Amino acid sequence: MDRQRDELIAQLRQVLPPDGLCTEASMLHAWECDGMSALRQVPWLVVLPQTTAHVQAVLRLCREHGIPVVARGAGTGLSGGAMPHERGVLLSLAKMNAILDIDPLACTARVQPGVRNLAVSEAARPHGLYYAPDPSSQIACTIGGNVAENSGGVHCLKYGLTVHNVMRVQLVTMDGYCLELGTETLDSPGYDLLALAVGSEGLLGVVTEVTLRLLPRPECSQLLLAAFDDVARAADAVGAIIAAGVIPAGLEMMDNPAIRAAEAFVHAGYPTDAAALLLCELDGPVADVIEQTGWVEAVLGKAGASEIRRARDETERALLWKGRKSAFPAVGRLAPDYYCMDGSIPRRRLADVLQGIAGLSQRYGLAVANVFHAGDGNLHPLILYDANQPDELARAEAFGADILGLCVQVGGSITGEHGVGVEKIDQMCLQFGAAELACFHAIKQAFDPDLLLNPGKAVPTLHRCAELGTMHVHAGQLPHAGLERF
Repeated sequence: MDRQRDELIAQLRQVLPPDGLCTEASMLHAWECDGMSALRQVPWLVVLPQTTAHVQAVLRLCREHGIPVVARGAGTGLSGGAMPHERGVLLSLAKMNAILDIDPLACTARVQPGVRNLAVSEAARPHGLYYAPDPSSQIACTIGGNVAENSGGVHCLKYGLTVHNVMRVQLVTMDGYCLELGTETLDSPGYDLLALAVGSEGLLGVVTEVTLRLLPRPECSQLLLAAFDDVARAADAVGAIIAAGVIPAGLEMMDNPAIRAAEAFVHAGYPTDAAALLLCELDGPVADVIEQTGWVEAVLGKAGASEIRRARDETERALLWKGRKSAFPAVGRLAPDYYCMDGSIPRRRLADVLQGIAGLSQRYGLAVANVFHAGDGNLHPLILYDANQPDELARAEAFGADILGLCVQVGGSITGEHGVGVEKIDQMCLQFGAAELACFHAIKQAFDPDLLLNPGKAVPTLHRCAELGTMHVHAGQLPHAGLERF
């Protein structure tokens, strides 16, 4: 294996710039995990291409040698999707970080995958435009990673996830071919391969260029903070706002542990005695925002809010949002470690699921702080634990798995925006049956017949699901011919 590594290194040096390859053991540890730091693996090699041609050359060489490849952006993912392969190449796209074009007339931005999410809106601001998807990690996360995970953010309720804001991607397959998926028009013929690529977690190809849809900055924005003395009432208020015919730009929920942690960290002015709070942002023409603000305040009052407050100006609005977007690092001050979950449920089941999470917290003896993209039912329970204590990590993982099972039970999904990666691969067996998983594997095989791109992630083998006992699949009885190795 060392001889194969040395041969591959020699060939990679011929196709990459001098600083495009990292082989030193002491430096490889920098890429051993993504944001899910409980799972670590030192990569075999790290390559840092600067162009699409570099990516093509690397993938061709790796396929020739039968070497697995894991693509990586900024490493802010939270499901282990970018965890390296022990005998594979980690392909870091950090140096492909150029904004290639901003077209204010077409309202588009053409960027390389290593461009930070927030940098797109900063570049578009002089044209009165911005990029809507805004994950909490937007100051660091990259567009390529957003495409891989189909990231959302606090404003995805009104403006959609990454898939709704990407018009075209350049995707390099494992055999080095460069595909152009999507167009800059409203529709294109054939299968919607663009939507297939978005959220594919690096299993189908490596994204080397993305064309994004930009939006005009709203004429007016108004942020409301509503405090509740009962979590269930806050959850019910979410559905009541949507039922009233208002689609907020953002509708976020935090429970008391998350409120207190964020307030101590950011000093946003949150009511720390509240059981839960909602942040509801309305945007659009001034007249519409004024009218809708009155409607929402009435709905919140009827739902039992103990306090309703309007952000007085842009400074206060930004501070209130900063508290919400800082909730994850803020909760990190409550315990030595926390396990960030991600699932989606129907809005009408928010109160039921919160009650279920509280029961699981007692069963496992672990505290939990809850942060939600409540408007679209995307949950982020943060399970507090101490990895230095015997069995606490295992209990946290089991707690998280039960939360995902609860999401599926009420008609939801095991992921909202963090992807499946390694973390949730077993829960995919709860979400899908044998026929669906076999279809996923058939698509994978069509793009990557040697199964070298990000192997072991996102989609479980049919045999694994059979072992878990969550599907009726047995060796020799697979749904599709040719899938026996899955």
